[in-house]
Amino acid sequence: MGTVTFRKVDVDGTKVFYREAGPKDAPTILLLHGFPTAGHMFRDLIPQLADRFRLVAPDLPGFGQSDIPARSAFRYTFENLANVIGHFTEAIGLHRFAMYIFDYGAPVGLRLAIRYPDRITAIVSQNGNGYEAGLGDAWAPIQRYWREPTQQNREAVRQLLSPEGIRTQYVYGVPNPTAIAPEGYTLDAAMIARPGNMDIQLDLLLDYASNVRLYPAFQRYFREMQPPLLAIWGKHDPFFIPAGAEAFRNDIPNADVHFLDTGHFATETHVVEIAAAMRQFLDANGMTARGE
Repeated sequence: MGTVTFRKVDVDGTKVFYREAGPKDAPTILLLHGFPTAGHMFRDLIPQLADRFRLVAPDLPGFGQSDIPARSAFRYTFENLANVIGHFTEAIGLHRFAMYIFDYGAPVGLRLAIRYPDRITAIVSQNGNGYEAGLGDAWAPIQRYWREPTQQNREAVRQLLSPEGIRTQYVYGVPNPTAIAPEGYTLDAAMIARPGNMDIQLDLLLDYASNVRLYPAFQRYFREMQPPLLAIWGKHDPFFIPAGAEAFRNDIPNADVHFLDTGHFATETHVVEIAAAMRQFLDANGMTARGE
């Protein structure tokens, strides 16, 4: 499978960190992480697929090892994150690629899809939502923050960013929580706790409402372009519930939908199953030849 490499590239003045593995001329998969993690979440998935695919996993600005521009210099919105990732793909020469979208990675990736539909070869959505039906009850305090962005409501959401709040996102809905290695949520908590980063994350949670407003545009893209789509979902996720996975079939009748007996961070418990489903799905949709 070759070596996983770790690099940074300058994108409009922001250094974007990314990990990469697999043959350069193989079909490419862009792996887009979610909250509150980074490309580190793909550490076990990449080796499962790098024998036949080129895997590229960037850290979003403000996450992981990428730069954390000051809020005064960079407005933390999902539109701006998508701008950076779009320019990132161009900077490293990704012209056509499949996308693995998870959590925050979904609105970032789907923004790219509606801008550049001809670049997207397939979509794997692992708890990456595009429908209001997929929003679970865990969104209630965040939705209140959207409606009334007061300091009080902002502080109420801050508990999601505490070490225990982050750990809960990893273990909630997992039948055997002892199977969850602590390194992932411990690293995420340390990254979130860096100076200034909590307010960045609260800005993004407020701006998540802009993604919901774009759901009709995402759904129109699904209907008009009919991208091959695999939805593989931790069915106990309190944030993105199974109805969000099932809803893809409303617009893409041939969408492949699978549920896993786990929570939000399905790659922590079911990486082998996810990789196998991806191989089968990508093979069925012609992503087997070099030079895609």
